[in-house]
Amino acid sequence: MSTQVTLNAERRDETGKGVARKLRAAGKLPAVMYGADGESVSLVLDANDTSHLFHSISVDNTIVNLEVGGEAVPVPTLIREIQTHPFRAEILHVDFLRIQTGVEVELDIPVELEGVPTGVKDQGGVLEQTIYMLPVSCMPAAIPDLIRVDVSGLEINDSLQVAELAIPEGVEVLLDPERTVCSVQPPSMAAIPEDEDEDEDEEPEVIGEAPMEDEEVEDELEG
Repeated sequence: MSTQVTLNAERRDETGKGVARKLRAAGKLPAVMYGADGESVSLVLDANDTSHLFHSISVDNTIVNLEVGGEAVPVPTLIREIQTHPFRAEILHVDFLRIQTGVEVELDIPVELEGVPTGVKDQGGVLEQTIYMLPVSCMPAAIPDLIRVDVSGLEINDSLQVAELAIPEGVEVLLDPERTVCSVQPPSMAAIPEDEDEDEDEEPEVIGEAPMEDEEVEDELEG
């Protein structure tokens, strides 16, 4: 059921913001692996390999087998946190959680809607999805890739609740069963045009501060 991929890593002894900056400048990426009653291990990843891999998988529920230099066998992990640059498509740091054999893990599974509701196709309604990720608990081998939901039979004002989802055996949903996953709403009113007589002499609104330098951004994320 669960998707598994492999990623190479090396141990690193030095830590700190200065070390992290030097690693990134060299095309490397700092990371850490922890959990399963083992020691916390600082790692180095290849930045390009990691970025390409993360763009090809669901980072919320894919098992990443870390092939750490010096380890006899790959270490199965889940991605727990990815720190990214606030205004560049760049990963700054990754946290991995070791998976322990025979112990359930908690993670989020994507919810995918399938089909076109009758209320949308024939009645002009609007399909609204309110839950995109479903928190669950299960054994690592039972991790589902996603939860598919057939919405083709929904009419206007119909909805689907968590309790109605088809959940694989061995997977426990960690959410109120009465929560609404999606619904078909009646057609909304056309947007009212803005008042053309609005005062054109109003002062422009200040929408933000000057962007921070890269080092200031990294200090905030790692501080």
